[in-house]
Amino acid sequence: MVTFNLTVPLSVDFSRPEDYLIFIFHILFATGSVLLAGSVVIGIMSTRALRSQNRFIFMLNTSISDTLTGCSVFYLGLFDVQEGYPSRNGTYYILPSFLGVNVLTFVFAQFDRYLAVCHPFFYKRYISRGVVIGVCALCWIYTYSILTVQSVVPVAFAAQMNAFGVIVLQVIVAVKVLMTIKLYMITRYQLSREAPGTDKESKKESLRIIVFVVICFLILWAPSFVNISVKYVTKNGLRFKNEATNLFAIMARFNALSTPALYIWGSPALRAAVWNSVWGKIFKRRKTRLYNSTGCLWSCEIREGRRENPQHHIASEKHEHRGLFNYLLK
Repeated sequence: MVTFNLTVPLSVDFSRPEDYLIFIFHILFATGSVLLAGSVVIGIMSTRALRSQNRFIFMLNTSISDTLTGCSVFYLGLFDVQEGYPSRNGTYYILPSFLGVNVLTFVFAQFDRYLAVCHPFFYKRYISRGVVIGVCALCWIYTYSILTVQSVVPVAFAAQMNAFGVIVLQVIVAVKVLMTIKLYMITRYQLSREAPGTDKESKKESLRIIVFVVICFLILWAPSFVNISVKYVTKNGLRFKNEATNLFAIMARFNALSTPALYIWGSPALRAAVWNSVWGKIFKRRKTRLYNSTGCLWSCEIREGRRENPQHHIASEKHEHRGLFNYLLK
């Protein structure tokens, strides 16, 4: 098997055509997740109007986790890694647990939207921006404190803790399903009775985003969750060669791409912030480079404030246009 740095072998040995497809897929998926989720992080961080809203703080927290999940695929998807007890070239569940942070964040985000819509006076009085930031930090602290304990105790006890974590996860998933149904009913019936206005549209948009995101998350993550539960209960379940060929784990990690995509699709304000903060600047620079490659360097000089002699630049403008015309005729 091909090795990297003579330590960890690659996830596939390239003996079959599908090995190349698996390897290329993970590279594209990891790159796409980092770029998309990372652009959401930059868009929210660079826009004060979004940072001041609690729902975008939850989006920021999950997008940071999704960005790190995309980065983790460069290891989990490209190298021969098997998480578990015992593991093979594993990370003690450090990299896969980014999804666990999202599970907790979505639960708190659902309760946040429920209180914001159904109990607005209580929400405005007690649920401040600091409280939401503290809750997001708690999601990270709880997830990785459990992993820290599991990494220092004996393997047998760590496996028992992992099994208990699966049970807790089942309870959390049940709560997520019930809250999704509740939020859908609120969107469908309660908001329809409110008077039209910007506040109603904002509530409707936030509820629609969280409902779609959670449903998508559960659909993609459920097969892996069921398979893990079956393996712990019956010792059966499907087993894969490594994380790169684990179809259920790939589906779960696909949330790192679908979640920020749904955020951008559902929120025009976030879409504009991402474009203005990230992609608009990138494409603007590229357009400037392409324009300059045709010989129109004078336009950049005008933008930089170096147009000191108007008559000279008018003549230069005519000359450059003439040069561009001759260049296109070639």
